[in-house]
Amino acid sequence: MRTGRADRARELHLAGYRACRRNAGMAGEVGRHLEFCALTGNEGRGVELLAENRNLFDEVDSPLDLLHFLTGVEVLLSRVEGLGHGELPVAGYAGRAWTVASLRAEVRERGDGLAARFDTRNGTTLHSDHRRERLDRAPLLDALELTLRSRGLDDLAEGASRTDAATGSGTAAAPTVPRTTEALPESVPELILRARELGELGHPDARACWARLRTLVAAPGYTHPDDPAVGPYVRLCADLLSDEANRAAERDEFAVAVELQEEAAGLYDDAGAPGDAALARACALLAAAEIPAGTPSEGGSEGGEGKAMADALTEAHASLVRLHEETPGLAPYIEGRLLRLRASALGLRLQASGDPEHVAPVLAEVERLEAFALRHSIDGQVSGAKLLRAGTYALSGDLPAAVTEADALHERLTEHGPAWHLPRVLGLRGRLRLGLRDAPAAYADLTEGLRLAAAWPADAVDTGRLHGDLAEACMHLGRPDEALTQLTRAAEAQLRAEKRTDAFCAYSNAAQLCLDLGRIEDCIALLDSLLTEPDVVAGEVDDRLVAQLRLVRARALHAGDDLKAATAEFVTLAAESAGWEDDPGSHAMIAAETAMLLAESGEFERAGEAVGRALAAHALAPRYEQLSNCLRELARLQAQQEGPDGLDGALAHLATAGRIADEARAAGFEPVGRPLDSALAYEHGRVNAYVGQYGDALAALEKALALVGEPGPETGSAGEWAECVRLAGLVEGVYLERPAAALTRLDAAVDRLAALGHTDEREQLASLAAQLRDEA
Repeated sequence: MRTGRADRARELHLAGYRACRRNAGMAGEVGRHLEFCALTGNEGRGVELLAENRNLFDEVDSPLDLLHFLTGVEVLLSRVEGLGHGELPVAGYAGRAWTVASLRAEVRERGDGLAARFDTRNGTTLHSDHRRERLDRAPLLDALELTLRSRGLDDLAEGASRTDAATGSGTAAAPTVPRTTEALPESVPELILRARELGELGHPDARACWARLRTLVAAPGYTHPDDPAVGPYVRLCADLLSDEANRAAERDEFAVAVELQEEAAGLYDDAGAPGDAALARACALLAAAEIPAGTPSEGGSEGGEGKAMADALTEAHASLVRLHEETPGLAPYIEGRLLRLRASALGLRLQASGDPEHVAPVLAEVERLEAFALRHSIDGQVSGAKLLRAGTYALSGDLPAAVTEADALHERLTEHGPAWHLPRVLGLRGRLRLGLRDAPAAYADLTEGLRLAAAWPADAVDTGRLHGDLAEACMHLGRPDEALTQLTRAAEAQLRAEKRTDAFCAYSNAAQLCLDLGRIEDCIALLDSLLTEPDVVAGEVDDRLVAQLRLVRARALHAGDDLKAATAEFVTLAAESAGWEDDPGSHAMIAAETAMLLAESGEFERAGEAVGRALAAHALAPRYEQLSNCLRELARLQAQQEGPDGLDGALAHLATAGRIADEARAAGFEPVGRPLDSALAYEHGRVNAYVGQYGDALAALEKALALVGEPGPETGSAGEWAECVRLAGLVEGVYLERPAAALTRLDAAVDRLAALGHTDEREQLASLAAQLRDEA
């Protein structure tokens, strides 16, 4: 950092911290990393790392290491307290709760005492001077972005304030984005009336009104206004319950939403508001239909679950129609919402079933809703109807018609409003254009949608979805770094919206993209942060999602050359996934990867056991390509590491890979990567070359070349073909000592590749040919 090489400093911090964390023998280095965080504007990360290394307060045996650790801790805590967060809870010595201020005082006393004892023994002031020098250092810069998930002290403080007292788990908030919000009325009657007025319009600012009212009502001594326009206290309670239920439904907490809406309906009945009661019961009916009938882990199948939900939505729609018809005298805004719920139920049914026969009923309900909304000038429901129609066209596969409808809606919203619907429409049109492979237009729509969303409260628009879709558009446009930024923003927005599962999924995608981009330490640091979240540690997050995060981390450890740690994680994951009776395919994939890492470590017996488990799972849920890749890699590694002694084992693996290729061919399976037959023939050539069977190796490579076929100008097989030629030329020219024949082969291939424009492949073969001529 002091020489201006910030990127290199960042890399060293991420890699170095991972190597020493929680290690009592490297406590001094941990202290240095805490100090680095404090001096680079990453105090929030420093506090998180301190919590991860809480064990070091009690487990460090070396007084010198402990002194260096405590000094680094004090540098961090001094900086945090100086920024006004002295009361922030932090991890410290076991046995009591600590704040930044109290732990800093404790650490200072202990650190000063240790330094003094060293200096007394040595008759110098060296340790005290060095400690004072570290404590007096000024920050090196205001802020250096260390990780993809940087959180400030304000975020940690907000997370701590929302810690659940019963479970001890907290939700760390992502950085907030300023939004414009109308000033709220001062008087309670005006606030209640304003909330209801905005609620009838579907205006986003209604949420702020209800939130303020919820706080006022919960305060001791609240007195409800005696105002006929406001209505009784019980109606306000019903309003608040209904708002809370809507929020729960947006978080996919449908069972909670049902309970709250039904309670609200009863209170509306007590308040003499039958229309509101009917609307609450209608919302409860739709939410109840959206509760999953059963998850795969409970023995259901994905298709069966979709049918069950479609049946539930059919029943819900019938109930909504009956409720609508049996409730007279409805206000137009309530009737419009009931019609919207009816159309939504059928739209969700179409989404669940994919049945073309379910398209027409949705469109009929949409027509009914739109006609009613136009007749009563309810712009929000006109927009809702057009959104549903566009979505229905998309679900039916008619993307051009969906775009046309979205274009018309965008034009209407621009002219008539409501303006807060524009980001949603632009998001839909962006997704549709992605489906039509028009990434530039999708990028423009999604970017504009995010720009417009910034004018509304944070919960008015699903910005997480917009950022996620924009990330996809960036990938199609060849902008992976920008896509990574959008994925992290998507996750942050979803955390703010309390959609933690969606946020973890977005972070998982970001981690995988980091891995694909070769940003190994970024990937590991991000996943380490996620896997230490309180709800993850407590087992409250879906176990399959957590397993996915751990799987990506294990792959990143392997890519980062930490074979021991990667293998240990894969072995653990393979053992856990063996119990996934509903998902043997995932177990097959994990066990196969585990086998490859065990083989890479030279543990071929354990690798054989792992691949046996993978094959057993593959028999239940075929994973042809993954198992073929695994078996070929095991064969290569065994031949490479054991030489002739490993030939029999290697050939056995290749024989099994051959049977899998036969099964795949019979099943009509098309691999994403290399064809299984040609890849197998190539591996036979490589294995035989490793063990000195050069004649057999050349014959296998000739077979591979025949299977691949000569490349054309557009074919994607040029790389595979050139590699087969390269290895064949090497075996023939060097090991079989037939350079003339090898050069004939190589020169012909070089000419062919040059004529086809495959420059990179041509250069590799030309280099080998030049080497053979030099050695001749």
